[in-house]
Amino acid sequence: MIRIGTSGFSYKDWVGPVYPEKMPEKDWLSFYASLFSTVELNVTFYRLPSTRNIDAWLRKTPDDFLFTVKAFRGLTHERENPDFAAFADSIRPLAEAGKLGCVLAQFPNSFHPIPENKEYLKRLHAGLENHPLVAEFRHAAWARPETLELLRGLSMGYCCVDEPQLRGLMPPAAAATSPVGYIRFHGRNAAHWYEHTDPAERYDYLYTAEELEEWLPKIREVEKDSEETYVYFNNHPHGHGVAGAKVLGRLLNIQRREE
Repeated sequence: MIRIGTSGFSYKDWVGPVYPEKMPEKDWLSFYASLFSTVELNVTFYRLPSTRNIDAWLRKTPDDFLFTVKAFRGLTHERENPDFAAFADSIRPLAEAGKLGCVLAQFPNSFHPIPENKEYLKRLHAGLENHPLVAEFRHAAWARPETLELLRGLSMGYCCVDEPQLRGLMPPAAAATSPVGYIRFHGRNAAHWYEHTDPAERYDYLYTAEELEEWLPKIREVEKDSEETYVYFNNHPHGHGVAGAKVLGRLLNIQRREE
């Protein structure tokens, strides 16, 4: 099964392009859930979610809606004293409600495939062993068969990415290394990937239908080799991600809720 959504849903610049002008912010998630069956939560990267927040997420979404959560930065970027148990406990209510798709561990560009980091992947897997886990690498040195074999051995998913084809970035390869397939569209804004005044500029990109069509056979390949496939658009400025998700849904003949 393929689920399509966006990376995050709470953006003020979506008012107008996505959310009706006078819609209260508290209603944004419910509206989003009327369009898509899943969302990737970015907020969990910055802080552990409170029970109150999770209760609200559960209340505002239908029973078949699934959340994927980005691992807390202390587990992926800092890594000096990772508290796996605290993070696992914080997302437990999502899992107990049957609405946790998986955990995305997004590593920084500085995380290279050296023995120390490969061992850390094993520690991460052991620390979050009760949750489906997907790894996203940002440095092209990971784009090798050995990486896929390592992840398969851990039953950890591989995050496929579409991003500018700049030196050192990951190529747009498709692979599934666990029951969870995962694809992220970051946009192709090469001019502002490194040169920007606001980090959001990096993701300010609107995909064309032709560009998304390039991914159709790759997405089907990932779907074939996994039980559940998540596709998220991280090009969030101005609601571009929502537009791309809708186009891809039509290309894949995946009916949106509103239709």
